[in-house]
Amino acid sequence: MNMAFPGTKASPKKPSKPDMKRYSPEIEYLTGRFKASRHASFRKVKFEYTGGSTQYLLKEAADSFEKMAEEAKKDKITLFIVSGFRSFNRQKRIWEDKYLGVTLVENKNLRETYPNHPEKRIALILKYSSIPGTSRHHWGTDLDINSVSPSYFNSGEGKKIHEWLEKNASRYGFFQPYTPGRSKGYETEPWHWSYKKISKSLLKKYLSNVTKDHIKGFEGDSFLPDSFLEDYVKGINHD
Repeated sequence: MNMAFPGTKASPKKPSKPDMKRYSPEIEYLTGRFKASRHASFRKVKFEYTGGSTQYLLKEAADSFEKMAEEAKKDKITLFIVSGFRSFNRQKRIWEDKYLGVTLVENKNLRETYPNHPEKRIALILKYSSIPGTSRHHWGTDLDINSVSPSYFNSGEGKKIHEWLEKNASRYGFFQPYTPGRSKGYETEPWHWSYKKISKSLLKKYLSNVTKDHIKGFEGDSFLPDSFLEDYVKGINHD
């Protein structure tokens, strides 16, 4: 994985190894360093609400989503989760696939396009993908609904689904963290919804306990912007 980039003489810096002795159980939870399948507070979401994929959420969040999905059926709206809980390791794979050019970002192989500019790669990845250890999906409160394509929600069925969620999701405890009008953070994500009752308190704990020193162990970790916690973890819709 740590190979020299095309056209460079030196290999990139190796991912920093986190000192796990500094990771309390709370920080391990907040940064996704556990398996939801083995956590007593999590459960699988029923397959009929996931399109047949295996998705985990905190039990209360799963219960609320399933109730919302059932209610949506009455209005001929189909809701399903395409991504629920994601561990640190899963987020690491998503991040490194983009950072190393396995997955294209804006139709670009970032490793080939910016071989000597890791900061530019990171800036593009951060439009929609979280740094490992900073994703709200680590908490079991956040989920992506139906599609992660921005264009899907601009017209047709996707637009109807988003309009229904904007009108009804709050009755089941969900809100959108990444809405238009924010000055910092990720691009608008109409698919991303959060179970506010729990995620609000977890965000507070995260900002009080997790530091930059805990966000290590993946390609590009030494090139992260200094303000990434302030900009991307805190940069949400607080309404």
